[in-house]
Amino acid sequence: MSIQDRIVRYGDLQPCKTAFIDAHTPGSDQKENFTIIGGGVSESPDQHVHLTDKIGFNIGAAGQPPKCRNSLHSHTTAEVFFVLRGRWRFFWGRWGDAGEFVAEEGDIFNIPTGIFRGFENIGTDYGMIMAILGGDDAGGGVTWAPQVIEDARDHGLILGENGVLYDSKKGESLPHNVGPMPVLREEELKSFPEVPVEAVVRDYVARYWDLMALSGRKPAKVIGEDALLRDKPGFEVEFLSRNSIPDEMHAHDKPTVLMPVRGHWKLRHDGGATVLNPGDTCLVNAGERHALAPSMTGEASLYRVTATDDPAGATWAG
Repeated sequence: MSIQDRIVRYGDLQPCKTAFIDAHTPGSDQKENFTIIGGGVSESPDQHVHLTDKIGFNIGAAGQPPKCRNSLHSHTTAEVFFVLRGRWRFFWGRWGDAGEFVAEEGDIFNIPTGIFRGFENIGTDYGMIMAILGGDDAGGGVTWAPQVIEDARDHGLILGENGVLYDSKKGESLPHNVGPMPVLREEELKSFPEVPVEAVVRDYVARYWDLMALSGRKPAKVIGEDALLRDKPGFEVEFLSRNSIPDEMHAHDKPTVLMPVRGHWKLRHDGGATVLNPGDTCLVNAGERHALAPSMTGEASLYRVTATDDPAGATWAG
């Protein structure tokens, strides 16, 4: 299989509208989930997976119309978002009121593990955020805030303890040998931190135009042990713009994912050449020779994600 066979085009993405427990809850019932590389964290058997390769992390996306939100949930491994289209409000905490900030196109957010987080499209058009999830199994799924499970039950959706959704509106019910997903008790909820907004914006958010400035002569290290956002989630993230790298054939010793943000990028490889566009996702296997450069004048930017030997897990506090 050539690199060409591992490109998922933005226009070919297949959404799932029933991916999570809040699929019927008013305000969250129009969101779309995309699983691009790896199994992701969808709770629906209807979820389409574009590339099933296990590379140490997952790539996905969330698409939402204006005023649609993703309900409060938590992850045990990394959840990183960058805004491809639109304007998004991210919020966090037990009730979603511990802090919030607005992310513009190209901004990236490495959300601390173990906190309840949600996000909302506050733009005027359909928006898209691209996601990087730590681990081949993305931490085994998500943990929902208790009120999310209770609201979903009122609208016909029940999450089984097996991680599968059952829709009473379709005549489905829990199998006789499967109980409902337990709701977190108050004592358990005390272990979910309320991170101050100052710490989040300082340590976990990188702004697009800052990265453009930092990447003028070499790739900007965005997430990594010695990067702008210091973390070891099992992958590293770099930001490339025009002149960040020479247009020369090279290879990486780990799987690498290319995710353009702006402009058009010519990808040359031993089997030929193609152009990557904003929203496309390309998986380059370890050892595959390739070259990358903007194919047109004007603004050009791209996130490059590379696997590392670090285990997926809690946010690194080194």
